[in-house]
Amino acid sequence: MRHGRRVRLIVGLTMALAAGGLAAAGTAQGETTAESGLVCTTSPTAAFSLTAKDGRVETPDGNTIYMWSYAPGNGDFQLPGPNLCVNQGDTVTVTLKNTLPEPVSIIFPGQTGVQADGSPSQPQYTGAKLTSLTTAAATGGEVTYSFVATEPGTYLYESGTDSAKQVQMGLFGALIVRPAGQPGQAYTDAGTKFNPATEYVMLMSEVDPDLHHAVEIGMKYDVTKYHPRYWMLNGRSFPDTILPNNAPALPSQPYGAFVHMQPYSASNPDPALARYINVGTRAHPFHPHGNHGRVIARDGRLLAGSAGQDTSYEKFLVLVGAGQTWDVTYSWTDVEHWQPGSNPIPVGLPQQQNTTYKDGETWYSGSPYLGVTDDLPVGVTTYNECGEYYQMWHSHALNEASNYEAAFGGMTTLQRIDPPGGCP
Repeated sequence: MRHGRRVRLIVGLTMALAAGGLAAAGTAQGETTAESGLVCTTSPTAAFSLTAKDGRVETPDGNTIYMWSYAPGNGDFQLPGPNLCVNQGDTVTVTLKNTLPEPVSIIFPGQTGVQADGSPSQPQYTGAKLTSLTTAAATGGEVTYSFVATEPGTYLYESGTDSAKQVQMGLFGALIVRPAGQPGQAYTDAGTKFNPATEYVMLMSEVDPDLHHAVEIGMKYDVTKYHPRYWMLNGRSFPDTILPNNAPALPSQPYGAFVHMQPYSASNPDPALARYINVGTRAHPFHPHGNHGRVIARDGRLLAGSAGQDTSYEKFLVLVGAGQTWDVTYSWTDVEHWQPGSNPIPVGLPQQQNTTYKDGETWYSGSPYLGVTDDLPVGVTTYNECGEYYQMWHSHALNEASNYEAAFGGMTTLQRIDPPGGCP
């Protein structure tokens, strides 16, 4: 149910985000974190502990929604579950504890030889009967899954128990397998090299608040009336997506989706890497503005011919199907080589009504040239620090760029391009 509306325009907060590298990981089960980019939960032995529990998340219109999730260890509820980062060849173990009132499980699509407490555990069917799926019993059950991460790539993990309900409730997360000895590559092929400071996960999900309310009060839900109202990246809807990782305002939603990079240059030759994961039931047509991306892999498998030929390709828009993952490299290239004074571009000052937002706040760099600021219209304030440039990344399905069908929100984020060398 909706509990009122709250408008939170976060124009200008992106300016505080840094494009630096990841901080050092913790010990047994720790996180690597920066203000933007992938937050990895790591373990020196590739052993992880997750707890299925309930909690609530916030939406930018003032709603709160009852959710389930895989919390890290015995920690607090968070959506989504932690991004588990391991290396190719690791024997991964995940111990699941269940505090929810019904049995739950974890499946690992794309992995082989998954065991649960020593027995095979991955969804299989004998005729119409589901077999080989081990669950953690309601209210206190525990099970340990293990497998060898044989193939690098981007994967998801999710509940295999009553998945139409439990995955929608929030039992999902990302699994990243890095190629052995090549942390700066997405796959073993050298052509998948990327800048580790610009690595991003875009975990796509959708929420039907009526289903969540029914689960919360113990009522049945008619799945034929399924109607998502919120569309999320990493457990947040825009404009919350552009808040930093671990923003204090969103304690249960720790992962942002803000993209922060510099233009392609001799000193910045490696592209960013966007890891798209769709845990929803709908295909999401996602479009990063600015330049085309290069699709290098799908579903954790490198795009290559039978003889190893490079079959990657450029794409204007990625259509990430339900349950799919896509790996896409992305560079921002200053094609026109804008230089003040040498190739002036006639740009009229924008009309005031097109630059003014809530409480008179504005968002205008003052110049078409990256890295340069000029005089602004009288009365206009800028939040741009040093002439940086912003572009949208968003779903091309217009209903998915909304919060409870009110634009502008949903499955949307921003990309910030700093001048070469970064801002002072």
